[in-house]
Amino acid sequence: MEKAVYALWHDTDRSREAFNADLRGTISDRLLAEGVRGLRLNLIDEHVAPAKGLVQANTRPQMQAVVQVWLDCAHDEFRAPVDAILESACSRFSTWLVTESQPIVNTLHPPAPGARTEGFSELVFLTKPAHMTYEGWRTIWHESHTRVAIDTQSTFEYIQNTIVRPLTYATAQYDAMIEECFPTAAMDRPEAFYDAVGDAEKHRRNYDAMMESCHRFIDYRWIDVIPTSQYDVKPLA
Repeated sequence: MEKAVYALWHDTDRSREAFNADLRGTISDRLLAEGVRGLRLNLIDEHVAPAKGLVQANTRPQMQAVVQVWLDCAHDEFRAPVDAILESACSRFSTWLVTESQPIVNTLHPPAPGARTEGFSELVFLTKPAHMTYEGWRTIWHESHTRVAIDTQSTFEYIQNTIVRPLTYATAQYDAMIEECFPTAAMDRPEAFYDAVGDAEKHRRNYDAMMESCHRFIDYRWIDVIPTSQYDVKPLA
């Protein structure tokens, strides 16, 4: 089984509400009928409006939805029906093949099929800094930074998608897509984001540790941070 991550941009003559409704309705129904093994939507909607201060946009225009799909085979021939369904819902899309690791499995707020998951989901698209080797970059991210992120933030789900290769033409060369779920309060309360409500010293300590770790392996000229609502249409069994 393989996992594909799709970034979507909607037509400018359609509202975001209509775009989201289409993805949650007709498009999801068609993807399920096509037999995808798992389906997750990450949508920018009214629920995550308080998190607008967390947005970092270096892709212009920034992607407006992310669809995560698990398939028996992601080869072009076998993935083509899924591409066609998603193409019908947007003005353009990009797709990557990824490997998925889950340092934190969501047991605190388990997603219900089709429903919005509690809190919010922050997506981060990363590109390896040019001066780093791939293995050096990966080692810092996986073997060192992972523990820092767990220890300094209020995440209840943490997924690391390492990008293997683009699956579609003219797709940006990102190296990773990260998904972290936070409690609702973390949208606009930094002390809640850094798991330090009521403790200013812990907030400062956690923030400083996280920033120091991030600067080791993130090129901030090539990062996109997108607060979203997570909808597990078909959780992977």
